[in-house]
Amino acid sequence: LRQQAPSAVLVCDEIYQGLQYGQSPQTALALQADNLVVINSFSKYFGMTGWRLGWAVAPEWLVEPMERLAQNLFLAAPTLAQHAALAAFGEENRAILEQRRQVFEQRRDFLHRALGELGLGVGTPPDGAFYIYADIGDHTDDSLSFAAELLEQMAVAITPGADFGEYGAGRHVRFAYTTDLPGLERGVERLRTFLRAGAG
Repeated sequence: LRQQAPSAVLVCDEIYQGLQYGQSPQTALALQADNLVVINSFSKYFGMTGWRLGWAVAPEWLVEPMERLAQNLFLAAPTLAQHAALAAFGEENRAILEQRRQVFEQRRDFLHRALGELGLGVGTPPDGAFYIYADIGDHTDDSLSFAAELLEQMAVAITPGADFGEYGAGRHVRFAYTTDLPGLERGVERLRTFLRAGAG
C-alpha cells in the first residue's frame, strides 16, 4: 500500500476484537506503521451496545486533525458512559468477558452445524463476531422477501443480504447468534418448518 499510495492512511475497524474463536486475538497495531489508524468500540466485545463509545489509536501526526474533527462532530462522551467504560476494562470483568466469548463460540458451533444440516450454504465457521452469512440460493434469489416472510410467518428475524451490498445479496442472509441456545434451537426448528413448506 505504501508503495502504491504513499500518502494513504489505512483505517482498520477492530470492533470485534476479542470475539475470535480458536485463535489468539490479532491487531493491525502489530504492523507498527505510521499511516495506520485502528478504531474500536465498547459495543461488541464489552457488550455495551447503545453507549456509542469507542476509541482510536493513531500516529502522532494525525492526533490533532482527528481532535479537530471530533470537536466538530461531538463534544464528549457522557460522564456515565466514561465511568462504565473504565469499569469494563477492570480485571474482574476479564473472566466474565471470556466466559461470554465461549458461550458465543458454542452458539456459533450449534447454528453453523444446524444451518448446514438444513441445506444452507454456510462454508467454514466464522472466526469471530456473532454472525453467520448463509447462502439461500437453492430457495430464492430475493433475500429481502425471504427475511420478511420468515419474520411474518415464523417470528424469526434475520437480516437480508441486500443490507450488505450488491454482490450475491439476493441469495444471502445473515443469522445472528446473539440469543441463548434454547432460542436458537427454536429458531432453527421454525426455519426448518418454513423451508419444508417451500417458502422463499
